[in-house]
Amino acid sequence: MPLPSSLQTPQPPAAAVPSLAPPGLRVVIPHLGRVTADLREHLLQQRPVTLWLTGLSGAGKSTLAYALEEELHGLGFASFVLDGDNLRHRLNRDLGFSAAERSENIRRVAEVAALMNDAGLLVFTALISPQRSDRAMARALIGEHRFLEVHVSTPLSVCEGRDPKGLYTMARAGRIPQFTGVSAPYEAPESPDFSIDTAHLSLREACTQLLALLRQRGYIR
Repeated sequence: MPLPSSLQTPQPPAAAVPSLAPPGLRVVIPHLGRVTADLREHLLQQRPVTLWLTGLSGAGKSTLAYALEEELHGLGFASFVLDGDNLRHRLNRDLGFSAAERSENIRRVAEVAALMNDAGLLVFTALISPQRSDRAMARALIGEHRFLEVHVSTPLSVCEGRDPKGLYTMARAGRIPQFTGVSAPYEAPESPDFSIDTAHLSLREACTQLLALLRQRGYIR
């Protein structure tokens, strides 16, 4: 029930509230802490990196990312999965699937991955990320020394045969426009840091290969 007008606190007109900064002026000054990247690496006994898993829907990106996360947890390493579908329920829930919105989706995920790398974590992204230019943007944002592009190169026929979410069925029926691999292109990496085909590997074998990659590159002991 609203208060009588005589008891309500008078509110100043909008024009009376001063602006905190002149229009167009960004007063943003970064602050640096004293806990350096080297200190975090020493604490966690790992070097941060982002494994950017790219491939068609149904290729096995999320399954592989979460299996790798679990394996590393058992070995005593700190990691985190940034799954594309999960992020579209939260951080990116305001984005659609236009070309511009897909690029913004990739930019946001890359920025989050970079922050998690700054915290010392191993990060695994699981996104279709069909455009080479968007993946190049992600590499630039995260940093060359912390970015490994992993092409989950499972063929379209295998991905469509799996169709775990029924997306290919809906896309073939015209219910999902601009679906990657069916009505929209997927630009496969021309020279990925690593390529893995889950059509010919068990989950254990695929996970073992990525663990070996992390060890060979010096990100885990």
